[in-house]
This record gives sequence, C-alpha cells and structure tokens, in this order.
Amino acid sequence: MKILVVGGGGREHAIASALGRNTKTEIYSAMAKRNPGIVALAKKVHLCKETDVRSVTGFAKEIGAAYAFIGPEAPLEAGIVDTLESAGIACIGPTRTAARLETDKAFCREMMERNQLDGCPLYRVFHSAADAAHFIENYDGDLVVKPIGLTGGKGVRIMGEQVDRSGAIAYARSLNGDVVLEERLLGEEFTLQAFVDGNHLVPMPLVQDHKRAFEGDAGPNTGGMGSYSMQNHMLPFVKEVDYQKALAIMQSVVAAMDRTGSPYKGILYGQFMNTAQGPKVIEFNARFGDPEAMNVLSLLSSDLSEIVCRICEGSLALSHVTFEPLATVCKYLVPEGYPDTPHAGDSITLSANHQALLYYANVEKTASGTLVTQTSRALAYVGIGETLEEAERNAEQAASTVRGAVRYRRDIGTRALLDRRIAHMKEL
Repeated sequence: MKILVVGGGGREHAIASALGRNTKTEIYSAMAKRNPGIVALAKKVHLCKETDVRSVTGFAKEIGAAYAFIGPEAPLEAGIVDTLESAGIACIGPTRTAARLETDKAFCREMMERNQLDGCPLYRVFHSAADAAHFIENYDGDLVVKPIGLTGGKGVRIMGEQVDRSGAIAYARSLNGDVVLEERLLGEEFTLQAFVDGNHLVPMPLVQDHKRAFEGDAGPNTGGMGSYSMQNHMLPFVKEVDYQKALAIMQSVVAAMDRTGSPYKGILYGQFMNTAQGPKVIEFNARFGDPEAMNVLSLLSSDLSEIVCRICEGSLALSHVTFEPLATVCKYLVPEGYPDTPHAGDSITLSANHQALLYYANVEKTASGTLVTQTSRALAYVGIGETLEEAERNAEQAASTVRGAVRYRRDIGTRALLDRRIAHMKEL
C-alpha cells in the first residue's frame, strides 16, 4: 500500500512513523523542506510547496499512491483533497469546503449557530474596521479577537490577558476589520481529536497543549511548546460528563456537515475551554494538532494504515482504533529568540542516551550530518510512562541532553503545573 504524507513538520513525522509500523506500507513524502525523520522513513521524497496542489498531485500520480494523508491546514485550504480525489487518490483530510471549519472562523461559528449546536460562545462577525472598533469600545467585558482566516495558531488576541481595550481595537484595525469577536471564556483548555469517516467518529486520548512561549505560561503564543496526556486518556480537570458533552458536540458537527452537503472525512481537532458551564468550543481544526499528534500517535496500538483505509471506505468503527494505556509528555525544542526573533543556522547536537521518542520538525540536516536550526520549532521529544511523572522524566531527560542554541519549557507535564490547572478549575 502506497501512502503519500503531505507536510514536513513534527506532526507529519509522527504520522509517517505510525504508518511505518505496518511493514507492508510504502511511505512517500511531499514537503517544502527535508525533514530528516521523514526522509529516513520515505521511499521517495518530493520537495515542493505543500500548497502547490498541481505539483503534489503530479507526484502522487507518478508514484501510484493509493492514499494521501494531509498534515497541515494550508494545503487543505488550497483544495488539495478535491484535486487528489478527482485524480482517484483517496485522502485523509476534508475537502476545501469542509475544511472551512478551520480555515474560515466566521463559517464555523455561523454553522454552529445555524444548526443550533451546543458549545458555541457569544460572537459577532465583522468585515469593517470601524464597526469592529465600535463594538469593542462599547462591549461591557473582555473579548477575544480572531482573524477570520488561517494564522498558524498565533493570530488570536485576548483582552485582559494579552491586550487591553485599545490594543484590541488596534489589532482589529490592523486586520482591516475582518474578525470574529467572541466572549472571553474562562476555564481550562483541552484538545479532543478524532478519526472521522464522514459519519462515524472515533475519539483519541485527551491532550492539553501549551501555547505560551515561556515557563509559567508567560510570553506570546506559539504553534505549541509541548503537550501531555494521562494514562487513562482523560484529564483530571475534565469530568466524564464534560468529556461526553465535548464528544457530542463533535459528533453533532460531523452530522451537520453531512446534512448540509459537505461530509467531513479525516482528522477533526476540537479545542475546548472547560468552563463552569461545561465545555465551549474555542475552535475546530481540520487536521491533527502539532504537537498533540505526537502524543496520541505515539500511543496508537492499532494499524494506522488500516484506519486510513477504513476512513476512506466509510467503514470506521470504535473497534478499529486502540491506544496504549500510558501517559505521554511532549517537549518542543525551539531556536533562540523564538517566536518573535528566531535565530536560524545554529548547529545542535543530540544524544542517544534517553528513552523518549524523537520527532524532527523544522531542522536541517547537512551533508556532513550536522543538525542546524531554522526559524521555527526544531524537534520534539515524547516521553511515555505508566504515570505522568514517569513520562515527564523521560521527556525531560531527553530534552536536557540536547546541546546548542535551543531552549524548551521544562514545566510542561510536571505535577506542579497540572496541580495549578486542577486548582484553577476548582476555583471556577
């Protein structure tokens, strides 16, 4: 079976690694830059922009790919699934229309409201800077300012946390008023990802990501500095009733998309805020999260290649997906200055003296075998253990052995940070 993985980050290395556990699966790659981990797994690599739909499709046809697994969001917005499927190549990823759940924040909120789905916060959509500024100025409370389109997980500004009222107005004006303004939600965030075949949805373990750049959840937002999951696949601040509500919301979204003529296939990522009133939807993504993919795929004990087939056939069932009952902690290493002024071109040295899984992201391997940083997240270690503490120790031990101009958040996955999350939820 030939499967093309589109994308070259840590998420896509995790996807390729999981597919590679089936020795009968041939992995091919289309990516913008050479990911050393994916290169080692792939039978053939095609370097191109991942949004170059024509080039990717030509490569897929050349190699005779049966399936394509789309990692990042940008090619989904570019309509890569539509083009590949018209060429007879089945895809893990939604069509351009269905991907609007992520690529168009206004569409997502209006779809939820129109179909009377639970979990939608109060919101308003604007296409005028003056109107958005007037609303912010006169709103009695804090708001979240979201660009309508894609921002790589870094475009949201939260009043009372990142900006004040005047800062929120200035940010909305900088976006020419094309924004969604939402009520600020208070609670604890969690991620629920699921495999979806158009009708059936199979959930994965809950994960909590850490967007802020520095320890103690300080600094600007990033694409994600790391994440963790628990051995029972839940999170201690998410009650069973809240989990079931979040799962029901995602199932209702899949049903609504099918009902309205845009069936959803692929990976559905739900980011929720667990509030005092239950889970509310922060956003949906039309693909795996990065880093959250590394947590769940590291635990996947069933055959991802078979899951790919089942999704494309529309025959996915709960019995086809199993995960090891273990905890995970993922820690991303990033170049100095990341995210505002990242420094590229620094060599880093890794050690084999650890028990964690290594996933390469935005790092170059020279002809001499030296690893060199680029301008984004370099690589990640995923520690696995029977407890969160064991998983964190394994991830920390691995990350601490790296030498060079990189840094990481040492607090991710620690008991102290988790206890703060639990205490915060109890306060609400």
